Amino acid sequence: MKKSLNTNRLHMLPILIGGLCVLSGCNKQEINANNSQSAVVKKAEHEQGDLSLWPTLKSKVVKTPEIENTIAQYLKTMTLEQKVAQMIQPEIRDISVEDMRKYGFGSYLNGGGSFPNANKHATPADWITLAESMYKASVDDSIDGSKIPTMWGTDAVHGHNNVIGATLFPHNIGLGAANNPALIERIAAATAIEVMATGIDWVFAPTVAVVRDDRWGRTYEGYSEDPAIVREYSAAIVNGLQGRADEDFLSDKRVISTVKHFLGDGGTVDGDDQGDNIDSEEVLYNIHAQGYIGGLTAGSQSVMASFNSWNGKKNHGNKYLLTDVLKTKMGFDGFVVGDWNGHGQVAGCTNESCPQAVNAGLDIFMVPTGAWKPLYENTIKQVKAGTITMARIDDAVARILRVKLRAGLFDKPSPANRKYSGKLELIGAQAHRDIARQAVKESLVLLKNNNHLLPLNPSSNILIAGDAADNIGKQSGGWSITWQGTNNQNADFPGATSIYAGLKAQIEAA
Repeated sequence: MKKSLNTNRLHMLPILIGGLCVLSGCNKQEINANNSQSAVVKKAEHEQGDLSLWPTLKSKVVKTPEIENTIAQYLKTMTLEQKVAQMIQPEIRDISVEDMRKYGFGSYLNGGGSFPNANKHATPADWITLAESMYKASVDDSIDGSKIPTMWGTDAVHGHNNVIGATLFPHNIGLGAANNPALIERIAAATAIEVMATGIDWVFAPTVAVVRDDRWGRTYEGYSEDPAIVREYSAAIVNGLQGRADEDFLSDKRVISTVKHFLGDGGTVDGDDQGDNIDSEEVLYNIHAQGYIGGLTAGSQSVMASFNSWNGKKNHGNKYLLTDVLKTKMGFDGFVVGDWNGHGQVAGCTNESCPQAVNAGLDIFMVPTGAWKPLYENTIKQVKAGTITMARIDDAVARILRVKLRAGLFDKPSPANRKYSGKLELIGAQAHRDIARQAVKESLVLLKNNNHLLPLNPSSNILIAGDAADNIGKQSGGWSITWQGTNNQNADFPGATSIYAGLKAQIEAA
């Protein structure tokens, strides 16, 4: 299979900004000087925007009169409090089942390293129990008057990686090296089934960052420095998670996908995480937006806003990008969800109050920690004061309801009673592990074998060195049970083998 080897990204493509340094191989001083000299010009361009650079996408998922009429009926009867509750997404460590019953949150999440009952060794049955309890509380109208079902979102980014025993696949950087979109779709489909087996509805994947600087700590979450590969992979992952729009779209074995993080997170200055992307709008589209072209055309139902800024303006508060570009010009009709308290980084905002993000086009606040309650209350006050218009609230809620209706959440059985729920044999199923094994083989890149060291001679003395050699968590990387894959034991990965253990077994057998 053809490989796409990630080399020094700074020399792969021409630098397109400013016009001073247009060929590959520019030194850092030239780039910095160019950036400085063009900053004023680009700031003006950014403030105005050029929508002609952006396409009008034709999603394979189209609006239907039936769903749109249902949305309109809900909006007529819902109270302001019920509508704002749909826009609040707390984390499982910060809310109780009773909170869900009282407020009727539109969604909730578990972050990396967060588990039912705060127990890392929670069983799949424990996950289902929590999903069932939250769902039943959300449709209980005894307090909040609402029967709208909630939905659970999770970071299943290389398999259902928060659940012990689930199949782990190579991270995106390895999958990009495989350059095999058909395999990627199979990986996503297997992931969706394992997620459904625990009663969860929604996955925060794929990450479609096009990484430009290897110093970025989340480089491994990007498929490739080549935007064409990212575009093709994005569509494949969305098809695998959600099902194809003309086949089994959001069926019993599919989950809602999220194309993230909008926009330019892989291109920040010096690879600074949550930093500033100072690319021109043309480069923003040609390089960083290509994953959205693939994913949104395939029909991804949600987009996650990015922590980073574009030319000094935080994306969670960037109306031009979220509303003018994404929703209006590109025609995205799903919802935009925030990242982990990302709204609190917008100028003039805090985690507890950010009308700027709503007005910019954010539809769901991802609000972990205890900030969810004051944020809910402040947003209601801001609507009543006219700081946020009712029309903007209705647009956000309509988008949330549209996705829930498309996903059949109003009609499906409760999480514990769905087709794949509780089928523990699907968690880490051999068929899924076989796909993972194929992915590992295809993602490996042999750089040199000039001295013919491979295959290893089992009769020789072999040193296996490094603290990762017998550490499955470190070998698996971030988002592996815990957020960074740390503080785990090899026993936390049943069915897995460390590099050391695998080599030892083969050498001794030979």
